[in-house]
Amino acid sequence: MRFLKKLSNTSKPGNRPAGGQPGCRAYAVGDVHGRLDLLEQLLEMIEADAVKRPERKTYIVFLGDFIDRGPASAGVVEKLRTYSPSFAKPIFIAGNHEEVFLRVLGGEDRILRDWLNFGGAECVQSYGIDPEKLGRLEPAAAIKRLREAMPKAHVEFLESLADTFRFGSYLFVHAGIRPGIELMHQDQFDLRWIREPFLSDEEEHGMIVVHGHTIVPDVEERANRICIDTGAYRTGVLTAIGLEEAERWYLSATGKKEPRGSEVAA
Repeated sequence: MRFLKKLSNTSKPGNRPAGGQPGCRAYAVGDVHGRLDLLEQLLEMIEADAVKRPERKTYIVFLGDFIDRGPASAGVVEKLRTYSPSFAKPIFIAGNHEEVFLRVLGGEDRILRDWLNFGGAECVQSYGIDPEKLGRLEPAAAIKRLREAMPKAHVEFLESLADTFRFGSYLFVHAGIRPGIELMHQDQFDLRWIREPFLSDEEEHGMIVVHGHTIVPDVEERANRICIDTGAYRTGVLTAIGLEEAERWYLSATGKKEPRGSEVAA
C-alpha cells in the first residue's frame, strides 16, 4: 500500500484569496459526454470571450468524460484530438468514462456489460457499431469488434490524457481529490471517481478544486471547490468557467435535452 502523506494545513477555507496564474487566463470545460453540438457552440463562445479581453497566455482545460451517454462520442474525440486554437493551449484531463473505455479496449471483458449500460452503448453507436448486436457477442469477440472500429489516433489521444492541471491557486481535475492528502500523493482512482468525502468536505485543500463528474443544476461554488458539470448530455447545458487572476466568470452553451432511458451514477 502506498503511503499517503497528510496535509499539515487544516485551516478553514477562504483564508486566502483565490487567484489564477499571474499574467495568464484559463477556461475549463465541464463534462461533454458526446454532445458535440454543445462543445462546438461553447468553443465559439470561449473564443469570442477571449477576443474581447486583453491578450494573455491562455489555457483551455477539458475536465474529462468526453465520451459516452450523448450521441456523438466519436465526433467529440475527433474534435478535441485535432483542436489547436491559435489563442490558447488545450489541456485534456481524463475522466472515469475514458478510463473504463480504455480498460475495455485493453481486454477487461468483465466490465464490458456495465460500460455499455452506463453510456457505452451510445459511444459504440457513434463509431458505427450496433450496441445490441455487440451485446449479444461473447465478450472477447465484442472487444475485438471494438478494437477494429476504433481509429488508432483516437485511442492514442485517450491514452495521452492528464490527471490534473494546476493554475495559480486553482487545481483542475475530473472528479476531485481525497481531503487531507497532498496532491503528489493523490490516488488516480480518486482523481477520476471520488464523490464523498470530497463533496461534503469544508476544509481548505491548499487550492480551489475545479471539477466535473457530479451533475449539479447550476454551477456549484464552495470555498474550497467549484463544480461545473451541468449534465450536458441530459440537460442540454454545457458550462465553462473563465479564470484570470482574481476574476472568474462562466459561459454556457445550451441546446436540446436528450434524456437517457436509464440513469446510472458513474
